Amino acid sequence: MALLRHTPVEVMERKSLTINPAKTCQPIGAMYAALGIHGCLPHSHGSQGCCAYHRSALTRHYKEPVSASTSSFTEGASVFGGHANLLQAINNIFTVYDPEVIAVHTTCLSETIGDDLNQIFDKAQKEGKVPAGKTLVGASTPSYVGSHVTGFSNMVKSMAMLAEPSGHKSHKVNVIPGWVEPSDMGEIKRLCAMVGVDITLFPDTDGVLNAPLTGEYKMFPDGGVTIEELKKTGDALGTLALGEWCSADAARWLDAKCKVPCTVLDMPFGLAATDRFIDVLRTVAGVSVPESVNLERGQLVDMISDMHQYFYGKRVAIWGDPDQLISMCEFLVSLDMQPVYVVTGTPGKAFERRIKEICEGQPFEVKVKAKGDMFLMHQWIKNEPVDLLIGNTYGKYIARDEDIPLLRWGFPILDRQGHQYFPTVGYKGGLRLLEKILDLLLDRKDRDDPETKFELVL
Repeated sequence: MALLRHTPVEVMERKSLTINPAKTCQPIGAMYAALGIHGCLPHSHGSQGCCAYHRSALTRHYKEPVSASTSSFTEGASVFGGHANLLQAINNIFTVYDPEVIAVHTTCLSETIGDDLNQIFDKAQKEGKVPAGKTLVGASTPSYVGSHVTGFSNMVKSMAMLAEPSGHKSHKVNVIPGWVEPSDMGEIKRLCAMVGVDITLFPDTDGVLNAPLTGEYKMFPDGGVTIEELKKTGDALGTLALGEWCSADAARWLDAKCKVPCTVLDMPFGLAATDRFIDVLRTVAGVSVPESVNLERGQLVDMISDMHQYFYGKRVAIWGDPDQLISMCEFLVSLDMQPVYVVTGTPGKAFERRIKEICEGQPFEVKVKAKGDMFLMHQWIKNEPVDLLIGNTYGKYIARDEDIPLLRWGFPILDRQGHQYFPTVGYKGGLRLLEKILDLLLDRKDRDDPETKFELVL
């Protein structure tokens, strides 16, 4: 198998051709967000093939069954619209599966036809197809715009629009985690509980896509944010949005419509980003940081100090989603590592500017590309190799062809396990990242060192 060995070294500007894209489509992000609502059945308003792909993409990453329904467009719906299909689907789903909420996302096909979800929802309500106490949520997610990150953001904003402010402020704080693993969402909840802050986390896939095997089948797992909790987000003390691309739109909507002040932060990957998260959290809630949190922080600082010699000067190529890459690049720079190549498939010049700001003044030149692809990443590496790759499973071909260690991180991870159980956010997650990076670097050192430098103790 040739894999990618024929990738040319010469880099040419490509405007109309993407090769091995570093992203996937909007509905996958919308479906993942919807699974973070308790008792929710995601619904793909399009063809059966689209829904099957979105489900399988999530199932392969999380190694969990992903239930979702579809409007099952055929030729007629493709020409005249899927209005009737969705009305019938809403009736069937509530009758047969009895979810608390149906979260509908559109596809290329239904968007091109021009189906109006709000209009269809209104008709479903008037025709009595939505039982009392049940909820419909909808998001516009055409695949030909943005990426899976955009779809996630659009669905999360639709969740925020369920807010029903009562006029009386609660003691809770909204936290919008962005697209992170279920384990990361659980870690964010644990950190907030340690600080003593009562939060509403949405979406929340902890307990949904990392649920235990008990021998008892549940159509809808126990995890997820409830509709009742979402309705009360308009009464919160404030909202912390973790990530500009994934979370900010929902937070700003709550700020504008419900007067819930919002703060947009970087995702808490690494020391500095976690410090900022904890600081804003305790400020918004008016509490002090307990010693137990300082202890975890100190352990991360200790490991950075002890093993700094192995991180220093290592060149890294990294790809993935904008919010994750920003925090991870900051963490790598703080370790004196060099993220020299940075690629995301999600469009946005603001991302490129932010990465350049993070790397400004460092002893290396960063090459960064938004709306980039893995073909470009491979070309950069062929011209000047790196010591470590960080990104999803699609980098394994580059890792094999160029003989470079790969740290699997981000979405999707299709060939390894553990990401849904072991967090990489927060101080504990930072330790996990350091452990994984060190394992790869030191394994490579042991493999390549001559006998005169092969040491028992490192």
